[in-house]
Amino acid sequence: MHPLNHPLFLQYIIHFNDERDYFECHEVGEEYWKQIAPKDKAHPLTGWIQLAVGMYHWRRSNYPGALRSLIRAKPKLAEAGVWSEGFDHEQLALLLNESIQGVTDREPFEPRDLPLLPGDLAQAIEARRQQYIAPAHDEYYLMHKHRLRDRTEIIALRQQKKRRNL
Repeated sequence: MHPLNHPLFLQYIIHFNDERDYFECHEVGEEYWKQIAPKDKAHPLTGWIQLAVGMYHWRRSNYPGALRSLIRAKPKLAEAGVWSEGFDHEQLALLLNESIQGVTDREPFEPRDLPLLPGDLAQAIEARRQQYIAPAHDEYYLMHKHRLRDRTEIIALRQQKKRRNL
C-alpha cells in the first residue's frame, strides 16, 4: 500500500479539506507518524502535521505559533518525495507561501484546500468519504477543540510521569 493511502492519512485529508478540523488532522497524523517513524522529527509526515497545527493556530489568531509551524512544515513538504505524491506540488508550495504571508501580515484566517491531483490518492479519499460520517461541529468548537475535549487521561498520564521523575 502506498503510504498516503493509509486510512489515517486519508482521514487527515478529509479532516483538512472537508471538515476544516485541523486539530483532528494533528491527532491522526501523529498517530500515523508514531506507527511508522516515532521520534523522527525530520520525517515528511511531520510536515503534514505541522501544516495542520499552523492552520489551527492561525484560526485561533495565535500568529507566532502559526508562523513557527508553517515555516517548519515548508521544507519538509517541499522535499517530501513519496509523501507528496498525488498532490499538486506547485499549488502546495503556493498554499504554504500564502499561508505564511497571511500569518505574517496578521490577516484573518481563511481555510485552504490541500491541492489534490486526479488519480489514485483522490480516488482513495473518495472511497474513504463513502465510509465516513463526519461529526457536526461549529466554528467555536473547531477553534477551541484542544480546550474543550476531555483531558482526564492526558492529565493522569502527566501526573504519573511527574511522580516517576521525582
